[in-house]
Amino acid sequence: MLLPGELDITRHAPKAGCSPAAAQEYTHWLATHHYENFNVVSWLLPKALHQHFYNVYAYCRWADDLGDEVRDPLRALQLLDWWERELDLCYEGKPSHPVFIALRHTIVAKYIPKQPFGDLLKAFRRDQTTKRYPDWDAVLGYCLYSANPVGQLVLYLCGYRDEQRQRLSDATCTALQLANFWQDVSRDLDKGRIYIPLDAAAAQGLTENDIVERRFDDRYIRLMKDLIARTRVLFTDGLPLAKMVDSRLSVDLEMFSRGGIAVLDAIEAMGYDTLHTRPAISKLKQAHLLGSTLVKRLVARDSKPAAVSSMPEIVGAEHGAPHSARAIADSYEYCHHIARAAHSNFYYAFYLLPKSKRDALAALYAFMRLIDDVSDEGQDLTAKQRGLARWRAALDQAITGREQVFDGNAAVVSPAATLPGAEEILPALVDTIERYNMPARYLHDLISGAEMDLTVRRYPTFERLREYCYRVAGTVGLTCTHVFGFKDARALDLAEKLGLAFQLTNIIRDAHEDHKLGRIYLPEEDLARYGVSPEDFARGEATLGMRELLRFEADRAWQLYEEGVGLLGLIDEDSRGALWLLAHTYSALLGRIEVLDFAVFGEKIRLSKAERMVFMGKARFGHHTEENILEKRDRDRRRAGGTGSRRRAG
Repeated sequence: MLLPGELDITRHAPKAGCSPAAAQEYTHWLATHHYENFNVVSWLLPKALHQHFYNVYAYCRWADDLGDEVRDPLRALQLLDWWERELDLCYEGKPSHPVFIALRHTIVAKYIPKQPFGDLLKAFRRDQTTKRYPDWDAVLGYCLYSANPVGQLVLYLCGYRDEQRQRLSDATCTALQLANFWQDVSRDLDKGRIYIPLDAAAAQGLTENDIVERRFDDRYIRLMKDLIARTRVLFTDGLPLAKMVDSRLSVDLEMFSRGGIAVLDAIEAMGYDTLHTRPAISKLKQAHLLGSTLVKRLVARDSKPAAVSSMPEIVGAEHGAPHSARAIADSYEYCHHIARAAHSNFYYAFYLLPKSKRDALAALYAFMRLIDDVSDEGQDLTAKQRGLARWRAALDQAITGREQVFDGNAAVVSPAATLPGAEEILPALVDTIERYNMPARYLHDLISGAEMDLTVRRYPTFERLREYCYRVAGTVGLTCTHVFGFKDARALDLAEKLGLAFQLTNIIRDAHEDHKLGRIYLPEEDLARYGVSPEDFARGEATLGMRELLRFEADRAWQLYEEGVGLLGLIDEDSRGALWLLAHTYSALLGRIEVLDFAVFGEKIRLSKAERMVFMGKARFGHHTEENILEKRDRDRRRAGGTGSRRRAG
């Protein structure tokens, strides 16, 4: 549709129908080589989100250039129509343009509806036909399509779908758009556009012709002061959003707002003459804003009181529609049914808790079990990604009580209705979240871990593996600790360490089986250190190098166990038996693996039912201390007959 050389943005674009890798490389290049007031992605943003942001940015950048860099309005409208047809093909699963090939992955992974993408095109079309705005409401109506969809897309990328966050995002995005309008008055005049509300100009004695003729005087200064004051109110209205998202995202979101405010400050500092000069934000100013935002965040974090369990956590826009006591009781019973059927080590620990806490852990376990089922069953990657995205939407809907729109045009069937077990377990899960003041982001992070299992097959470094372990196991420790009850904020850090220790134990035990599934969780840097190749995981028994590698990882796990057991004294007394049992059981399993000299290439190493019952008796009737919570190591003991006599599976 585009003619050769018609737009500069096409210069580095690969051909239609290119590979996903080439498409993503292009969107990455575009996002990092095009001028913006602030970087599209900062180093603070979780790396797992970087490519998704690049893909969405590329769509917005292309749409903007199609509407803004083509001088003939009729031609621009033709190109915008073509771009919307490409969007339709993308949502039909048939993308051809490199931007949409990259974007398709993001749409599926984050379950983003078509509407915000389509709304942006409405704004760019309006730019071809509307050159003046009579009043403030008309300008805000334009922002509804030109700016607010961008914020909605960012929230979708970060896993937030509730109305309250979207409302705050709208305030911020509208403010950013307005700040850009006041910054770009001279540029827009060159294009024949005036975004300044004409009634606001008239209130200061300015006519449309005065603006076109660029007559700068006290009237224009008063006008800018009025517009800037209104815009600052919107920035203030949207600032709470940064406190309602994951801390790793909050700095980026606050930077967007502070960057817009800095634009307003720059207009004031230059004497308000945007008729002739465009103020810009220097790199030094950007660095200062980042530094001040980071300092503010660190001070706020360090000033929080230790008794965090009494502090409110935002888990959604508002609670969902209340369920009857009978419905919630039935939901908890269904959760117990799922947990019992799994025969997990976790379920034995439930019996040591008061009923309310036992119910809560059953609800959490059932949710986690069903998430695992989505990622573990079947071969269709796209179906799995869509299933996990539906779980995100169902979780948000259950918490907020708001229906979600998925096809971009109208509400469709509730996502929970399409997910086996969702309608049955979600009432109990929401009751648990509310009862134990639990941040919903832990559950969203857990879903992110399941998403990693779909596409990530190797982990180059331990830090990368730690990120995965936090999502699939650290989140388990954090949610359980909210149920256990705590008053000291250190409990959360220790809970995350124990979760990581549990997960490393599982990774060591299942190294051979995971390889059969195409995954190697142990860091590649560690494999290289001990001369282990991926093919060694397929052998019938562990090589010498493999044993040394697994011993190294076991030492790492033991260190985390030893650091994490301090959690025992920080949780409610009625929960200590359950925690003691979990830590004792998992550390005993790791000890057994060591005793068998890491013979994890045959039958799955387990603790016997008799051993688990003994541990449960100690947990129920014994004295729980940090000194006896871990099963003692004895790295010199070996199984009689050696590891070579161990029967192998199959």
